Amino acid sequence: MRILFITSNRIGDAVLSNGVLQSMLDQYPGAKVTIATGSIVASLYEAVPGLEEIIPVSKLKYHAHWLKLWARCVKKRWDVVVDMRGTGISYFLAAKRRLIHTSKDGQVHRVVELSKVLDSVEPPSPVIWTDANHNKKAAELIPDGKEVLAIGPAANWSGKQWPAENFSQLVQMLVRPRGLLPDARLVVLAASHEREQIASVLTSLPENRVIDLIGHDLVTVAACLKRSSLFVGNDSGLMHLAAAAGVKTLGLFGPSPEWRYHPWGGDCACVRTPESYREIINHPNYDYRHGAESYMRSLAVDTVVTAAEELYNRGHNMDTVL
Repeated sequence: MRILFITSNRIGDAVLSNGVLQSMLDQYPGAKVTIATGSIVASLYEAVPGLEEIIPVSKLKYHAHWLKLWARCVKKRWDVVVDMRGTGISYFLAAKRRLIHTSKDGQVHRVVELSKVLDSVEPPSPVIWTDANHNKKAAELIPDGKEVLAIGPAANWSGKQWPAENFSQLVQMLVRPRGLLPDARLVVLAASHEREQIASVLTSLPENRVIDLIGHDLVTVAACLKRSSLFVGNDSGLMHLAAAAGVKTLGLFGPSPEWRYHPWGGDCACVRTPESYREIINHPNYDYRHGAESYMRSLAVDTVVTAAEELYNRGHNMDTVL
């Protein structure tokens, strides 16, 4: 039994598609799985049950990367091909069953949209797979004994990035003696190339409490997030990774639609700027391509602190609150 799973080269979309793969694993116990995804995302799948191969897909001119992937896969007979990218190659592979994502609906959450490849009534929640080695490494990075506050202060676009000084103030308020997590260790998460943009956050935090995971592989980060008490971060792939890892996750939103990308799960919430998504993007000065300034400045630190406290103190297994 062989499954080919073709998914996104973006962290967030890949994570949000993982519930579909888990549904296939539940339907076909013991199946051998091949994952085709972007190289940045590849480590997410190291611990997938029955993993046979991870095929990194690097973008080439004229969509030649899909032809290259087809050539890699065409010699095998697949029991199931799950194509979350809607590529044309899926129709030209020998497969008993094809699940191809073609439904586009920007008015529903991305998880709901992606799950339409399945026949299930309820959209499957995103999952993250880790194994004993990843969990051991995470335990070495984050020893037992204290609670952990994880933050994701970076974003793939400056417009979605809450100002670094706000993140510094937020952490200081949450870990002060009478704060929510007074003794917490502080995990800082970002991609390697984002270190410079959040350097001021790192330098503002007490060095003896910081666990710097900037640039770590995603599956180790996921294992570390499973050991965390709370995650607060911008709308990003790391936010979705935190939610899938099961940590209480608070997402910060401004120029992106929270109804479509809020962190998914009962232990998640989001808070946005006083201005709605539509108000921000319809403003005369809004510039997606060249927006060097954050569109998140109107989101007050006190508002985020209150939302974090409400989420942390909230019981488990509750519906997502926006």
